Amino acid sequence: MKIKIALCQINVVDNKEKNIENATSMILKAVKQNADFIVLPEMFNCPYSNEKFIEYCEEETHSPTLSKIAKLANENNTYILAGSIPEKEGSKIFNTSYLFDKNGEIIAKHQKMHLFDIDVKGKIYFKESDTLSSGNKVTIAKTDFGKVGIGICYDIRFPELAKLMAEAGAQILFYPGAFNMTTGPAHWELTFRSRALDNQVYCVGVAPALNKDASYHSYGHSIIANPWGEVIVQLDEQENMEIAEIDLEEIKKVRTELPLLKNKRSDLYKINLI
Repeated sequence: MKIKIALCQINVVDNKEKNIENATSMILKAVKQNADFIVLPEMFNCPYSNEKFIEYCEEETHSPTLSKIAKLANENNTYILAGSIPEKEGSKIFNTSYLFDKNGEIIAKHQKMHLFDIDVKGKIYFKESDTLSSGNKVTIAKTDFGKVGIGICYDIRFPELAKLMAEAGAQILFYPGAFNMTTGPAHWELTFRSRALDNQVYCVGVAPALNKDASYHSYGHSIIANPWGEVIVQLDEQENMEIAEIDLEEIKKVRTELPLLKNKRSDLYKINLI
């Protein structure tokens, strides 16, 4: 089965309405090019900063952002993975991704499991846990194209999560993300190729474009890696939308040629979901 996936690398600014308008424009552009699955970046409606997470957060049931994405999915009969938004749930804020089906219904919701708390001396410091709470669920969704798994950005650095999703039958792993100008050049492509190769699946990452006026500089470089660990498409740092066609039959081919799943010593080790 072949699927056209649209990578929507949006330039996120400090204006929620403009961000939603920009996302809408890019989604409609992807629809015109017959995309089957449209993917937005992490925090596509909100600048990436703890202060803005508080200012921009929305409750799921009263979210103008999600209402707009739902409407677009329904009207255009397409799947849309709404990258992530700051989601307010009671007194907590989560970094949350929503997957909408062709009817505009939410069929999966992933709250970022691993919070981005790092301190690379002299280069970048960020502590999501100052503001955000962590999710605790592995997220798998059933679609017309089979099962997909959803993580968010820093989640990709933990191979156990990818393994759990793949073992649950996910053939495509989506990680809306926003690696920065320190970690991006070093690790972005490497991690996407690694998770695709480890699990013999397609691995998709969509990031905001680089906005030099923002306090946090996203690396961009939205990407798809195939089950052989090859990059089949990768953008640069500029705002752009690109569609790539993937073939799920490639997964079967690679798993036959290089039978990692069969050769795994499950009698000696396994990953358990607690």
